[in-house]
Amino acid sequence: MRILLLGEYSNLHATLAEGLRELGNEVVVASNGDFWKDFPRDIDIARKPGKIGGVKLMAKLLSVMPKMKNFDVVQLINPMFLELKAQRIIPFYKRIRKENGKLFMGAFGMDYYWAKINSCQMPLRYSDFNIGNKIRNNYDAVKERKDWIGTPKEQLNRIIAKDCDGIVACLYEYYATYKNVFPEKTSFIPLPINLGKNSPSSITSHNEKIRIFIGISRGRNEYKGTDIMLKAALDVAARHPEEIEIMKAEGVSFNEYQKIMDGSDVILDQLYSYTPSMNSLLAMSKGIICIGGGEPENYDIIGERELRPIINVLPCYKSVVEQLEWLIEHKKDIPTMKQDSIEYVRRHHDHVKVARRYIEFWNAKSSL
Repeated sequence: MRILLLGEYSNLHATLAEGLRELGNEVVVASNGDFWKDFPRDIDIARKPGKIGGVKLMAKLLSVMPKMKNFDVVQLINPMFLELKAQRIIPFYKRIRKENGKLFMGAFGMDYYWAKINSCQMPLRYSDFNIGNKIRNNYDAVKERKDWIGTPKEQLNRIIAKDCDGIVACLYEYYATYKNVFPEKTSFIPLPINLGKNSPSSITSHNEKIRIFIGISRGRNEYKGTDIMLKAALDVAARHPEEIEIMKAEGVSFNEYQKIMDGSDVILDQLYSYTPSMNSLLAMSKGIICIGGGEPENYDIIGERELRPIINVLPCYKSVVEQLEWLIEHKKDIPTMKQDSIEYVRRHHDHVKVARRYIEFWNAKSSL
């Protein structure tokens, strides 16, 4: 099968490509590398800054479009799969749709349905846009609503969601959002992690300081809850300086990010999520404990009945503090939690297992 993966978020498509290739498929990844993270790709479609950058990207896209045809399957990372205005993406979408076989859209992050449904219907107890039945009005939530609702981005998202052959949700939250709108099209498939690339951290008895890692994304601290998690960690570390060490990575490439992460014991990630992200799962595959999203729905959707390696937190400062304090008190359990984290990723997120599920889903859908 010839497969084009178009766009990138957090190494998802690059890792999926590795699994698909191991199963004998021909795969091309075309992306911008997810900006400064610089993930690997076969066709680089990154944009330079400013209006001139947009013109140059348009020219580059026109030159590489012949390399994006005659694929059996095309998957888009998001409706905004190119660094162009939404209205300028539509012609490229139509051409890609016309010149290839089946086309699928990822429900992998921010889009119109995520912003609209969680601001109005609120099917989740909490999300980027609500806490209970209250709308979040922090800067990021307001900005994303204005960006996606009642705009050309909404129009683009609606066009692709209606037209595509299927929609893949990588987290429980995205599945819960899309399934009621497109029940016949939407499927949940876990995130892919290549365990063979990762060396586990030490999982022997733990007597030294607990090393806590936190990645800080440029301009997305409120959106991800990093601001709250970091404050909680710093406050707990100030009370227990002999017990905790904080390790931060901010605005660095993926390779540098991993170097800083390696050797840590815990990752703080995604305060408003029900489920672990690519970053969390990468850390867990190394034997690093995740403090973040581990709600019951996460375990239910993957059918996990035994392992509970994620230290779940509610979306507030108090919950993060309580769980960090709990971990200090249960330091002796850290080796077991690390081993369970590796096993969890092996069971549910192995990139080859995940690739097989994608192939099954793609093959089950007929072109419209």
